[in-house]
Formats: sequence, structure tokens, C-alpha cells
Amino acid sequence: MHELAFPLLVGLIVVALAFDYLNGLHDAANSIATVVATRLLSPVRAVAFAAFFNFAAYFLTLAFPSLHAVAETIGKGLIDKDVVTPGVIFGALGGAMTWNVVTWLKGIPSSSSHALVGGLVGAGVAHAGWTGVKWAGLNKTLIAIVLSPMIGMFLAMAVMLISSWALRRSTAPQAERSFRTLHLISSAAYSLSHGLNDAQKTMGIITVLLYSTGYLSGPFEVPHWVAISCYIAIALGTMTGGWRIIETMGSRITRLSQHQGFSASAAGSIVVFTASTLGIPVSTTHTITGSIIGAGVSRRASAVRWGVAKNVVVAWIITIPASAAVGALVYSTTLLF
Repeated sequence: MHELAFPLLVGLIVVALAFDYLNGLHDAANSIATVVATRLLSPVRAVAFAAFFNFAAYFLTLAFPSLHAVAETIGKGLIDKDVVTPGVIFGALGGAMTWNVVTWLKGIPSSSSHALVGGLVGAGVAHAGWTGVKWAGLNKTLIAIVLSPMIGMFLAMAVMLISSWALRRSTAPQAERSFRTLHLISSAAYSLSHGLNDAQKTMGIITVLLYSTGYLSGPFEVPHWVAISCYIAIALGTMTGGWRIIETMGSRITRLSQHQGFSASAAGSIVVFTASTLGIPVSTTHTITGSIIGAGVSRRASAVRWGVAKNVVVAWIITIPASAAVGALVYSTTLLF
């Protein structure tokens, strides 16, 4: 157990919630890029819509507590919780937040999730060496980096094919009305899955901090006040919106129809809900980007701006090592702990 004065504990929790808020702001594009790009909702209504469903994920976990498996992975599945110190938490948050701000200013849809994973691993290794790394949990997360956008892409293509066949006898106006409704429903589902998966990352950080400082004991479990605080923080961040990233996600990668927007959101929500059930801190950014590309490719390969997509992929590749380096640097230089 690591002793920490109560005011410093509160300060670290506030920093963690600030990261959660930044996560919502940075990843707002995940939930609303398709509905904004297709003009299904105005930007103001879209962010309010997404924020509502981000927070609604809290009530989903009340009904199904097992859905908090992602928080356990972050809290004790990446770095041995017995070697986690307040300094490691500070380093992890510092690395993740720095990378988020840089990519947000550049309009690059990088992953807040993997920035936090990188920051945590970097600070953990700087503190305890590689022996503190839980390789099973880290490998599971790294594999998801590759698989989540690929699965999202192929699922989006499958949804496009199946829905086209299902509405083959409809007139163009009838199909358009149907896809507008389906797109709104699928976007709500994706916002719900986004809040569910992403808010838990901060829950895991705060909870392991409370255990490491002796404020919690017994089996690893997220307190209700921590859960609701994190859902509120990410919803408020989403309300702020990340307009630069929304432009990249919603229009610069490919132009979307209501049909494609529905297919991308539906595919993405399936991937993220499945990952949450399995306790994998998947990147919602990676997933929806792959889904948008899949929806675009299903129309024609040339509909996707592959140069923009390539830049996004480069950001994915360097996110974990970059945030890990910053996390290790913050841990090594801080004099707070």
C-alpha cells in the first residue's frame, strides 16, 4: 500500500476525470460523424444525442454488472496492480492526455483508449520494469488494435449487402426513409457502446488508484460513485464536441449516404459491444473508422480517400509507443510522489 494525502488523492481523481472529459471531447466524432456527415442531425443535436447515450450506458451496467469487465482489464490486467503507485497513475494520465491534445489539435482521429494503455504501460515499466507487465491483457489489447477496424470494415460491407437485399423491393424514397430511421437507431447504439467501453478505462484507473492507496480493499470492484462520475465526465466531453476530428471521420475519408451511415454505425456497435463483453479496451476510433471505410468500399474502392485513411493508420501505429514514452517521461520527472 502506498500512502497518499487525501488532497493529493482528490487531485489525481480530478486529473483522471479530466482525461475522461478529454476522451469524450476527442472521441465525439466516433458517435456522431456519420449522422453529421449525412445531415441526419445538426451538429448541436448530434452531440446532445451522443452525450445522452454515452451516459445511458451507466444504466445498462446496473442491469448487467458483468459489462464492467473493461475496467478490470485496465485496473489490473495490463500492469500488476501491486506495483501501481500514484506516480504511475499520474504518468499514465500525463502520457495519454498529452497525446490526445496533440492529435485533437491536428484533427487526427487517434485512439484515446490506446493512448491510456500506452501511458499506463510506459509509466508502469519506468517504475517496475517489464516484470510488472501483464502480457496476457496487453497482448489481447494489441491484437484488438489490428482486428477491430478489420472486423468493423467487413461487418459494414456485410450490413450494406444484407440491408440492400432486404429493401430490394422498396422504392428509392421508401428506402431512404427506412435508412434514415435505421441510421438514427444504429448511431444511438454506437454512442451507447462508446460510453460503455470508453468510460470504463478511467474507472479502472481511479479504482486501482484507490486500491493502491488503501482506500479500497477486497476483490477488485468499481464503486458506484466512480462509475457515475466517469459516465458524467465522458458525456460532458462529448457535449463539447471535437469538430476537427468530426470533419475527418465524417467527410474526408469518404462521402456517406444514409445507407452507408447506418451500416458503419451498426457494424461498429456490434464490435464495441462484443469487446466490452469480453473485457477488451477496444478503440472506438479504430472501429468506426474501419466501418466507415467498409461502407465506402462497398460502393466502390475509389470512393475512399486512401491518403487520408493512410494518415489515420499511421496515427494508430504510433499512438501506444508515443504515449508510453511520454508516460514514462512524466513518471520519471515528477516530484509529486
